[in-house]
Amino acid sequence: MKSILIFCLLVSINLYSQNSFQVDSIKTSKGSLKITFIAHASLIFEFNGKVIYVDPVCKFADYKKLPKADIILITHQHFDHLDSNAVNDIKGEKTKIFCNQLSLKTLTNAAVLRNGDKANVDGMKIETVPAYNLLHKNDAGELFHPKGVGNGYVLYFGNKKIYIGGDTENIPEMKKLKNIDIAFLPMNLPYTMTPEMVADAVNLFHPKILYPYHTGNTDINELLRLMKDNKSCEVRIRSMK
Repeated sequence: MKSILIFCLLVSINLYSQNSFQVDSIKTSKGSLKITFIAHASLIFEFNGKVIYVDPVCKFADYKKLPKADIILITHQHFDHLDSNAVNDIKGEKTKIFCNQLSLKTLTNAAVLRNGDKANVDGMKIETVPAYNLLHKNDAGELFHPKGVGNGYVLYFGNKKIYIGGDTENIPEMKKLKNIDIAFLPMNLPYTMTPEMVADAVNLFHPKILYPYHTGNTDINELLRLMKDNKSCEVRIRSMK
């Protein structure tokens, strides 16, 4: 039995080293949506032959071995969300890149989306929403993520609406989010939300499924405790430190 367990563990480690990540499949009115959980804030969505990357960073994967992107979304300019090498690894001749204004200091051939902007890209709707801190500050007393700089995104896949929070706290604008099926909310102290803030955010817009992501060393079990009586939202834990 021990030898079998050791073998399985070695196989798992080997697959992970070759870019084998956790994957979920979500049924939509227009086919299945495949979500690949890379790490931290890096995600891949595959839908109807299109590949959409969010915040690719080489530290978390060998992007040279991953499919070329149709769309790349960058939430903001911080190094753990924007890596020009990763972008170049997955960029093809027809790849469309969208980012916030400050990311243009690093990226070329990208289009800026500001808070409140909407786009229709190859038939897929994208809405840009605010992402910022209310409370958490650096040693200089400045908010880690000031208002009006970073983006969150709402993506439409068939009849499913996916909200990607970016680096944000439980901001009042979340009350405007409607009919969100799946939400990705950051919980990485001290930069984004505490478990209590995430639980409050859920109560602001009531997603059906919550994936805490960009979690760092924050205690996920505390979020599970806070959410245990919330029967309308399913919390799904994936490896997204």
